[in-house]
Amino acid sequence: MTVAKKAPSPDLIDQLMAGYQKPEDLLGEHGLLKQITKAFVERALQAEMESHLGHAKHDAVTNPTGNARNGKSTKTLKGEFGELPIEIPRDRDGSFEPQLIPKHQTRWSGFDDKILSLYARGMTVREIQGHLEEMYGTEVSPSLISSVTDAVIDEVKAWQVRPLDALYPIVYMDCIHVKVRDSGAVRAKAVYLALGINLSGEKELLGIWIAQTEGAKFWLQVVTELKNRGVADIFIACVDGLKGFPEAIEAVYPKTAVQLCIVHMVRYSLNYVGWKLRKEVAADLRTIYTAATADEAEKRLNEFDEKWGKDYAAIVNSWRNNWARIIPFFDYPPEIRKVIYTTNAIESVNMSLRKITKNRGSFPNDDALLKLFYLALNNISKKWTMPIRDWKAALNQFTIQFDNRMR
Repeated sequence: MTVAKKAPSPDLIDQLMAGYQKPEDLLGEHGLLKQITKAFVERALQAEMESHLGHAKHDAVTNPTGNARNGKSTKTLKGEFGELPIEIPRDRDGSFEPQLIPKHQTRWSGFDDKILSLYARGMTVREIQGHLEEMYGTEVSPSLISSVTDAVIDEVKAWQVRPLDALYPIVYMDCIHVKVRDSGAVRAKAVYLALGINLSGEKELLGIWIAQTEGAKFWLQVVTELKNRGVADIFIACVDGLKGFPEAIEAVYPKTAVQLCIVHMVRYSLNYVGWKLRKEVAADLRTIYTAATADEAEKRLNEFDEKWGKDYAAIVNSWRNNWARIIPFFDYPPEIRKVIYTTNAIESVNMSLRKITKNRGSFPNDDALLKLFYLALNNISKKWTMPIRDWKAALNQFTIQFDNRMR
């Protein structure tokens, strides 16, 4: 049973606040709050020592080893109070292990979390230094910030090999490019991301991979890793138009339907069109991908070809060449079409990542990039509290469509 702690009496508070005139008297460098914190922490450490030795200060030594107090040492803790010197009691045989402030701890609990939070928002080491000094009046060295953020790497590596669900009805795959220093030169490296939608309709980032360039060969490595980590089946994989990408997926998941992102197709098409005609061309393209069936969509494509093919042959060729990867979209009812016709789900993740990297010229190495993306994606995923829109209706259709593959 937990006993509620008694609140300080009004008389005690009045005594402590005697002479208070301005906020600095309470919160400043030499303010009351800092002094009280120091007093309470040091008193708690004395209580820990008393428990460790079995006798109070100045009392007779009662423990069988004859161990007793042996002065004190001082350490400076960094935290929201700025820098706070704390006196740590010592014992003769050096067996005392403080619980409140363990040996080698130099920062308040939670201070590292603040460093990681700032880092996850894309702040550089220098910016974090300036922010902590401005907010808390404490200097933090670049090596300290690096050691705090480097500690995340082991967590990242464990996360990257964690077991995954056996089935993800939908997986979105995309890639962004980030500048990283490599062998003395700055290179634009490819960061591969796979975002799964699980059976509950919740988004789940399946992994982060870094490579020299984006290519179907590396995507084959990515999907092979997903398979090895327990993903036995994917109903639909939504991808952009990278050459060889669908074949890489189908080599590992032969039953998976690969759906090209319709939005990517439209964007690519409109790159060939001047501003004056873009609205009209976009409207005609819309008649293709909003058709009720694949046959009707092909008729709309033929009509588009008749109207625009002479001036925009590249657009027509693009749709015809990719037609086999576009038409899977028409095999599904509207409930499923809504969630597979675009890779916006993962593109919004990429957009958030670009925001936190835009102020950085480059990353010093792959690990620096990996730990920032991991921390940033942790922040992003906290907003994924609800299933994607219309998921129940889509799941019902998946159950009908893929009954023998539901797990």
